[in-house]
Amino acid sequence: MKHQIDLKNFNIRTDLAIELTEGGITEKVGNNKITTINLDEASAKKISKKPGTYITVEFEDITDYETRGEVITILTKQIKKILKQTNIKKDDLGLIIGLGNEKSTPDSLGPLVISKIIVTNHLYLYGDLDDNYRRICAISPGVMGETGIETSDLIKGIISTVKPNFVIVIDALASSSLERVNKTVQISSSGINPGSGVGNKRKEISKDTLGIPVIAIGVPTVVDAASIVSDTIGYMYKHFAYEKENINNPKNKLMVNVNYLNKKSQINNQDKENLFGIVGTLNEEQTKSLITEVLNPTGYNFMVTPKEEDFVIEKLSDLISKSLNDAMHNIKNDI
Repeated sequence: MKHQIDLKNFNIRTDLAIELTEGGITEKVGNNKITTINLDEASAKKISKKPGTYITVEFEDITDYETRGEVITILTKQIKKILKQTNIKKDDLGLIIGLGNEKSTPDSLGPLVISKIIVTNHLYLYGDLDDNYRRICAISPGVMGETGIETSDLIKGIISTVKPNFVIVIDALASSSLERVNKTVQISSSGINPGSGVGNKRKEISKDTLGIPVIAIGVPTVVDAASIVSDTIGYMYKHFAYEKENINNPKNKLMVNVNYLNKKSQINNQDKENLFGIVGTLNEEQTKSLITEVLNPTGYNFMVTPKEEDFVIEKLSDLISKSLNDAMHNIKNDI
């Protein structure tokens, strides 16, 4: 008898709308992919998200100079698109907020971005702001564990004093897929729940709570252990299928470390069952839920980040900050 799993009992840890729903409009720009998902009230409720537009930009390697330049151009265009959708005008005052803990590498994206944002509101107040620049102020409020104050309450206090017309929030996210960690940017018009993907959900930061438009920009920097195990099983299936298909191919014997993920080989259901028994009869969603069911009671469903995260997070902060600076101001930003 197959193992039946009720998904309602086990939350798949992800902040990405693209991993929770199907559909959307997808386009390719070079090797990069852009997916736009518009959630109405009904569809948003099904995946426990807020209604709004969710734009996901997927790329391969932003440590590469040319790729980074391409992604900056794409992100700049998408940020401008969201600004237009939310009726934000050029003379509106913007507050950019970097969420996260700068002392924790995978959670330091927000503070790192803020350190590279071109802030201009002080120049406006002194009457010395060039027409090519928008009024921008920025802050990194830290985390509740450091301040003892709920982040959304700090932000409300700042907004009541500064009175910005809109807010842009930057945060590190969680993904349920290894392939999207550090290779995806999500831009949404619906705000954010800090820490929701890692099981540390804080108060919502959105137009509903702040009274002004809130745009959220995030990059998944962590993935949970259940997703890693599930993805590894999927990779084993692909590897087995490729090896079986090419076992008698002379060219295959001359190649070392073939990237089988780029091949179209598909494993059949009988081979899956032969490899993993009952587990091999489960689909991808059931497999991940079973692993979550096994790991959660043991306390071993860790949140994991790549070993080179300290290097990549710096590159990602450059990517986001330069895209924001280009979108906010009418300037040429060096890559």
